[in-house]
Amino acid sequence: MKILATDGFSEVGINLLEKAGHEVIIKNIAPNQLVNYINTNSIDGLLVKQSTLLPKEIISELTTLKFIGNCDRTSTHIASEVARKNNIEVFHAEHAWSTSVAEFTIAHMLSCMRHLKDSNREMPLEGDQNFNALKRSFSGGSELKGKTVGLIGFGRVGQEVAKKAIALGMRVKFYDKNIETSALELKFFDEQSIKFELSSSTLDEVLSTSDVISLHIPETDSYFIGAKELQKMKSTAGIINTSHGKCLDEVALVKSLENNKLGFGALDVFEDEPQPPIQLLMNPKLSLSPHIGGATQETQDRVSRELADQIISFSN
Repeated sequence: MKILATDGFSEVGINLLEKAGHEVIIKNIAPNQLVNYINTNSIDGLLVKQSTLLPKEIISELTTLKFIGNCDRTSTHIASEVARKNNIEVFHAEHAWSTSVAEFTIAHMLSCMRHLKDSNREMPLEGDQNFNALKRSFSGGSELKGKTVGLIGFGRVGQEVAKKAIALGMRVKFYDKNIETSALELKFFDEQSIKFELSSSTLDEVLSTSDVISLHIPETDSYFIGAKELQKMKSTAGIINTSHGKCLDEVALVKSLENNKLGFGALDVFEDEPQPPIQLLMNPKLSLSPHIGGATQETQDRVSRELADQIISFSN
């Protein structure tokens, strides 16, 4: 089969596909030329990230396409139902993102609790003149060990965050309407492992007793965490969202931070991507990143391997 990758594809996946006899074409195509290129060149498969939009208008005109491989964590850029109605299979890499997003969650946690986000801003500006003043200002951070992390959503990513938090000496509480208990296994470099059995808590308990809340839930139509939920958190606590922008009411979050009802926040996803409001970008109590939680080379290798396996199985 001829497979077009419009936004690149890891060598791991390319090698697997070519070894199975498929041709992989790495080529960026302008949106207004995509349909013509695919139909003219008899492309069988399309590998895309969010930068390649596949609305129903485009998918409905694709005459040769047999499948779409989604190389991104979310799928809002693909009209999946339309694709399936047109007998175009849609593949997703379900397992590739957990480690990278979990590590990134811990990174934001450390950045906030040890004032790294603040010192990284101020040191280039004042480090040569006010070193001792900055040292006093950014001293007194908090250690993760002994603190409680509350995980809202306990799927693959939430469980991976739990493992890393436990390894750092944190207590873990979680809320997930679909999971009552979960058995976690921490595996170490020397093949030793430790197992933990965790039980779910109520949402109110997680919110009111945690030192850090981290969101790991599917995309929602309305806010899962709004002003009412934020009010239940400890005033010293923080909240991290690496999940979806609409999970968390950003206006309510800013108000809570400005009124000292919360200690800190960290956002990797935003309601209004790719143009987050200036109130978020300039808030000193927020640790911010441009939706890169899953953006590691290792993740891309896992994505390409997982998609390649699905494509090879589909072609057989």
